[in-house]
Amino acid sequence: MSATTDQSAPKKRQLLAQLPGSLRSFIATEAGGAGLLLAATVIALVWANSPLSDSYDSLWHTDLTIRLGDWTLDKDLRHWLDEGLMALFFFVIGLEVRREWAIGELRDRARVTIPVIAGIGGMIVPALIFVLIAPSGEAAGGWGIVIATDTAFLLGAMAIVGPACPTQLRVFLLTLSIVDDIVAISVIGIFYSESIDAIALIVAALCLTGIALASRMGAWRGSTYILLGLGLWLATVISGLHPTIAGMAAGLLVTAYNPERERVLEAATQAHAFRQSPLASVARQTARSVERAVSPNERLQELLHPWTSFVVVPLFALANAGVDMRNGVLGDALSSPLTWAVVAGLVVGKTAGITFGSLGAIRARLGKLPQGVGEGQVVGGAALSGIGFTVSLLIAGLAFDSPVLQEEAKIGVLIAAALAVAVGWLAFKLAAVLRGEVSAGLPTILDPPVDPARDHVRGPVDAPMTLVEYADFECPFCGRATGMVKELRRRFGDDLRYVIRHLPLVDVHPHAELAAQAMEEAGDQGRFWELHDKLFDHQDELEFEDLLGYAGKLGIDVEEMARALQDGRHLRRVQEDVMSAEASGARGTPTFFVNGRRHVGSYDAESLASELLATRAAAVEPTPA
Repeated sequence: MSATTDQSAPKKRQLLAQLPGSLRSFIATEAGGAGLLLAATVIALVWANSPLSDSYDSLWHTDLTIRLGDWTLDKDLRHWLDEGLMALFFFVIGLEVRREWAIGELRDRARVTIPVIAGIGGMIVPALIFVLIAPSGEAAGGWGIVIATDTAFLLGAMAIVGPACPTQLRVFLLTLSIVDDIVAISVIGIFYSESIDAIALIVAALCLTGIALASRMGAWRGSTYILLGLGLWLATVISGLHPTIAGMAAGLLVTAYNPERERVLEAATQAHAFRQSPLASVARQTARSVERAVSPNERLQELLHPWTSFVVVPLFALANAGVDMRNGVLGDALSSPLTWAVVAGLVVGKTAGITFGSLGAIRARLGKLPQGVGEGQVVGGAALSGIGFTVSLLIAGLAFDSPVLQEEAKIGVLIAAALAVAVGWLAFKLAAVLRGEVSAGLPTILDPPVDPARDHVRGPVDAPMTLVEYADFECPFCGRATGMVKELRRRFGDDLRYVIRHLPLVDVHPHAELAAQAMEEAGDQGRFWELHDKLFDHQDELEFEDLLGYAGKLGIDVEEMARALQDGRHLRRVQEDVMSAEASGARGTPTFFVNGRRHVGSYDAESLASELLATRAAAVEPTPA
């Protein structure tokens, strides 16, 4: 085989497209919403400082009253946004936290230690700096403004000023911002709520219990959660607690789980019945069956997240970011300790707190950074976390009754956001120049190392040399590489073990992920390598029916294969391989690891053979650092 470096690569700059679908959707929606959020902020500032500024104030102070008999609830539009729609925003945040804790990134508790410690540092240090600059008077009550991070702005800014291939850094910062959100909403509930009405609080607790029970019992109708959520919101408003804490608490109580095999099979059966009898009654049963197959958490998140990111948060910015800086307001704010307490807390405090929290925990051996994330890039991400914006503006409105103090705090939040982006850009540039962290320092060590109990191994499991390939069964370059692998296996015999891991590039090869799942089912039935060879011989024929046909020819239980592909029982296993590819620095297919280290350059037989022999003495794979 001639020397080649050809690879299939995802259409995007990094493997974001290969992350679990729910996390990929969350990141994409948040980053996309950042553009609308920025536009709304600019419009609000221009509007509030234009000859039409009176219309800005009058619009958001328009009263909207709900009356039932003698009972009334009267608020202006700004408060309906801050206490109503923002509760929905925090409900979605709660859903995401619960999902990540149950089946996502937070499931691996060891991986969250560093971002959790960093997040705590990123709240304590800003609050201390704020209190040092504004230690007394009403201004001192605004310390909660500086503990927040705006996830949408953070992800959007990192897409512009951050390093190439930043997926691992994004996930790290997303985990950190989850900690921020939980603490920030707790601070709102504890420190910025009004006097408490005990009876209304009991009603709110009963509504929360109802949501928890409905979720635990598998209630799948969205109307159940909507009615309980409205009751919870109303009770919380009457109780004196800020409604956003009710939103977060409700989201945390909605269960998340991977689709259950039985329900997926039931949905598939109903869909088949509808194809045979396309009647309205069958359609209704099919729709219900499909809905029941997906957890309430993910269905609600799929429904609500675009609305909160693209409508609710931009509307909140439009209503709250419009500070009239004319008539000496800006000058007064720039000479106010409150303004600079906010700026210093968000820009200096966040950068220092997150950086020292992360690096201190690493030095104390409490955890490690994700592979590919450099310490200099942590500084850049920490600086961008100083974009408090949404929650900071919310707390600024709650902390102060004085319009003057509110304006000074909001100006501080806006200045801090601009400075945080500038400091983040500088930190990433310095990390690239001084530390060589240009593209998130693509990892070179196989992570995790080969585990014969889990990995698919061809050859003796204790062979002195190891060749690992991340492959995509629809990738033409992977298909061509099979000849080279065969040549190496013939040359080295029992001295070489060959391992294949999945890296389906779903945005360019639509059948690759299904093929990978078929491979795992074949492995469960003891036919992994037979199907491996068959699929690479038929790379252009990987439809569902094709896979079942190959299974039948190889003596694989076809009915069980069909059930496995329909219920997705092997999808998590495939996704684990994808995450290991990201952690190991694989950015396309095929990617080879020779004796535990990523191979760079041509992957012809001679090049790989030379590297196998040269590194044979160090063939015991190192533990990822």
